[in-house]
Order: sequence, then structure tokens, then C-alpha cells
Amino acid sequence: MALVDRLHGPAFIFPGQGSQYVGMGKALYNEYPEARAVFEEASDAAGVDIARLCFDGPESELNMTENTQPAILTASLAVHAVLGAMHIRPIAAAGHSLGELTAVAAAGGLTVGAAAALARKRGKYMQEAVPEGKGLMAAVLGLDAEKIEEACSGASAVGLASPANYNSPGQVVIAGERAAVEKAAELCREMGAKRVVPLTVSVPSHCMLMAPAVERLKSDLDVAGIKDLDFPIASNASGKLIDKAGDVKEGLLRQLTMPLLWEDCVHALVLHGADTLIEVGPGKVLSGLIKRITKEAEIRNVEDAVSFNTTLDYLSIGCRISPKK
Repeated sequence: MALVDRLHGPAFIFPGQGSQYVGMGKALYNEYPEARAVFEEASDAAGVDIARLCFDGPESELNMTENTQPAILTASLAVHAVLGAMHIRPIAAAGHSLGELTAVAAAGGLTVGAAAALARKRGKYMQEAVPEGKGLMAAVLGLDAEKIEEACSGASAVGLASPANYNSPGQVVIAGERAAVEKAAELCREMGAKRVVPLTVSVPSHCMLMAPAVERLKSDLDVAGIKDLDFPIASNASGKLIDKAGDVKEGLLRQLTMPLLWEDCVHALVLHGADTLIEVGPGKVLSGLIKRITKEAEIRNVEDAVSFNTTLDYLSIGCRISPKK
């Protein structure tokens, strides 16, 4: 399909790793067969009981990267399926890191099962690309992106450090080899950063250390059967809207080693005509970032019974569910 100049309606935003929690998706799973069907298909394809991981944990098992990624994707696609049953459909979508794979599935580019299997492999490949403890990510707050890029260059004598996520004005995440990221963090503080916060993640994503994961994932994407999308998504690697299968595949690979242009993704959705941005899946991390990126769209989220009902109220849709343990 050809991209249109401008539409009006909601865009869906899909979260990435870090948004997971034990219990995610359970309320909608209990209430809606559409949600249960997503969990069942994803579990069969990924070879792991994703419902058990999401609902019961334990947290240590859920937080293993190769479990976290298919779990978040499945919980998010379950919410998407329920919204679809309510005839709530987006004009476009975007996802943060792993969330881009979720967005591709939501837009019809992959089946639920294929996406879940890819998410599990993606997590495994990323974890195996860099030995645990060798890499590091850190969020730099309150410093211009240009100065952060300068600090990463200044740390190059120690090793690889580079911007990984341009998350919002005043928040850029850097990633790379531990010693180099620590040096870049020190330089950022000297340049006037308000805070530099090391992130509790085991994988330094969106930098060249992920090149081995790209090579492995490419083979899986070659046989996954990605299709042209039913609606466009904003590519993390370019910040532009795409809907062709070839561009989707390229974007999923490029984002592993290139910085994630989240601000540009949000602006692209708004420019496309998104008047409401709905975070679909666990947590509200992206909602918080979006509030600092744009004032031109209403921000909502759907992850449980309360947020589901609140969003339905806003959209003036009269169905309700009751919170369930």
C-alpha cells in the first residue's frame, strides 16, 4: 500500500524490554478469548509457557532476556487483539526496540507465532553477542545530544561507546563496552549532565556490539515470511514511516546496531495525523517519554482492567471489564 499524506486517529505504541512485571496481561487474559488465543499461539511457537511466565514469574526467570522479549511481545499483542475486538484500530504504530517487532505483528507483517519465536531468538542472540558483565548502558539526563556524542568520541581510546537511544529531550542512553561507557559517563558529568544512571540490563543494545546478533537474526527473518503492512510503522533506525516488507526487515536488523531514534518516531506519528498515542502493553514508560516529546497528541495506555476502562471512556466506547486477580 502507498503511504497517505495525513490521516486522523489513534496510533499504537508498543513497549520494549524493561516494561515487564509479574502479572502483566492477566486481567485481559481472564476476560477475553482473543487475549487467550494470542498467549496460546505465542507459547506454542516460542516453546515456552508465556502465560505462566507473565502471570507467575518468578521475576528472575521473567527477566532473562530470551524470556522477557517474547513475554512483553505476547502481553502487548494480547492487548492489541482485545482492542481489535472492540474495533479500536490504529492509523499507524511504533515500538521501542523489541516493541518494533510487536508493531510489525500488529500491522499484519508477521503472525503472532512467528513474532514470538523471533522475539525469543532475538533475546538469545543479543544476550550471547556480549558476555555478561562486558557491556553497559547508561541514561544521560539533562545534557545536549551533541555533547553526549562528543563524550562518547572522547571515550573511544578506552573502547566502544555510542548513543543508543534518543529517548526524549534531555534523555539519551549510551551503550557499549563497560570501561568505555563508564569513561563517557564521567565526561558527560564533567560537561554538565544532571545525572548519569547505569541501567540494570544485561545487554548493551543498539550499538555495534550487537553485530553478531544481526547476522544470526537475518537468517531467521529471511524465512519468517514478513509481509507488507496493513498500516505504517515508524522505524527505530530511521524515524520514518515504512510499510513495505523489505523496509521492515531492514529496519528490524539495523536497529540492533544503530541508535534508536524514538523522538523522531513519535514526531512521525503525529505528522501522519495521530491525535491519540495509546501505549499498548505493560507499563507506562513510553507514555512518560512521549509527554516530553510532543504536546500535539493525547496520551493513553492499556495494560490492565483499569487502564482499559479508562481508555474506553476516553474513546467513548461502552464496554467494561472487572479487575480480576
